[in-house]
Amino acid sequence: MKRTFVTLGALAAVTAAGAGGYNVGRHGLSLGSFISRAADAQTDPVVYFRDPDGKPLYSLGPRKTPDGRDYLPVRASEDRSFDKPTTPAKPQASGSRRILYYRNPMGLPDTSPVPKKDWMGMDYIAVYEGEEQDDRTTFKVSLDRIQRSGVRTEKVENRILVRPVRAVGTVMHDERRQTIVTLRSDGYIEDLFVNTTGQHVNAGEPLFRLYSPDIQRAQIDLMVAVRAMGGQSLGPSSIEGAMQRLRNLGVPESRIREVREKGANPRTIDWPSPATGEVIEKRIINGQRVMAGEKLYLIDDHSRLWVVADLAEGDIASVRRGTRATITFRAYPAQPVEGEVTFIYPEMKTETRTARVRLEVANPDHRFKPDMYADVVFHAGADEEPVVAVPDSSVIDSGTRQVVLIARGEGRFEPRPVKLGRRGDGYVEVLDGVTKGGEVVTTATFLIDAESNLRAALQAFTQPEAPK
Repeated sequence: MKRTFVTLGALAAVTAAGAGGYNVGRHGLSLGSFISRAADAQTDPVVYFRDPDGKPLYSLGPRKTPDGRDYLPVRASEDRSFDKPTTPAKPQASGSRRILYYRNPMGLPDTSPVPKKDWMGMDYIAVYEGEEQDDRTTFKVSLDRIQRSGVRTEKVENRILVRPVRAVGTVMHDERRQTIVTLRSDGYIEDLFVNTTGQHVNAGEPLFRLYSPDIQRAQIDLMVAVRAMGGQSLGPSSIEGAMQRLRNLGVPESRIREVREKGANPRTIDWPSPATGEVIEKRIINGQRVMAGEKLYLIDDHSRLWVVADLAEGDIASVRRGTRATITFRAYPAQPVEGEVTFIYPEMKTETRTARVRLEVANPDHRFKPDMYADVVFHAGADEEPVVAVPDSSVIDSGTRQVVLIARGEGRFEPRPVKLGRRGDGYVEVLDGVTKGGEVVTTATFLIDAESNLRAALQAFTQPEAPK
């Protein structure tokens, strides 16, 4: 009866074609060949349906595109991936596990109930019972596949996250250790002891020999007051007033005692250095007449220096006063020193969009010189409280969504969306999503993620399409 039905259908098709003005003999068709092709359609089944535009979209049953066009049927003879071995193999069980189906080795959403090859000749991969998704939140991977993939896990713990913030700095003078040498009276330089820029001087060491008429008159007033007190004509207040006038002129206490106790009146005075350091400016020469208030020397103590670093605008929030830093001077790359932030300047550099940060370093051996370059690494977060953190390698970041894989044991994993915070030391802070004590996958995360996504796609692919 089936054969007769096909023949009648074929005759009806030929008759309809003839009625439309086509001659069977003219087109080289015979009744027998037409009936043969109709019968072959029964032995050449439709494997799947593909997108009419050639997109990598497939369906096991008839469906339509969003614009209403039908998917195109692909028969076994048209699909090269349906070439079977000479002796078709039957689904085999591995140990106590049963093979559910075979999936495309390239990840395409098509499956087969029997072994087959794709169009490149690659064998489809067997999917065993127990490897399919368990539910909507977790999925399971066979233990042997976990071992082959090198999956490693780590417990979620509270950690102090230290993030290195890098900047370039310049060595500068400590402004608090600079001293200007000047006079409070006019005078003449009769001899110069410190006569070169850069010369080191100690506090109290003579800088130059000075003759000053004002100092001479003040010394004479003190001598007169002392002699008058011996004759009881003047009181102690007169002596104190004469001594104070010498102090107002900047005369050292040693000279004042000498005049009072010995009654001496030296014509010149060796002017002592008020500080220890290096002479970085010298504006005096031998024989010069100097005026009151004129700058003669600038002395800088280099036992401590400043390092002023230019911090990028995006890193300002990570650095504050007290933040520790490692400073590596380019002249001594193998001898880094430790320092800390003592001041953050209140203004930004508009040209470079950087903020200046000041650090202080000790320089007892005077190795470091002003205007040297230094590379500064701030240890941002070292003084913060511990936070919940996971390794960087455990985070799967799509750009808009961050996920970690929670290990549930026995090959079960749960993708968990997380909200991330700051990073440091190879870890990232988790603000929401996981808690302390959980187990996260740290290696082979992308392999497991690809496996779960593929199974979800296959599951959706094999589900019947909802009626429209």
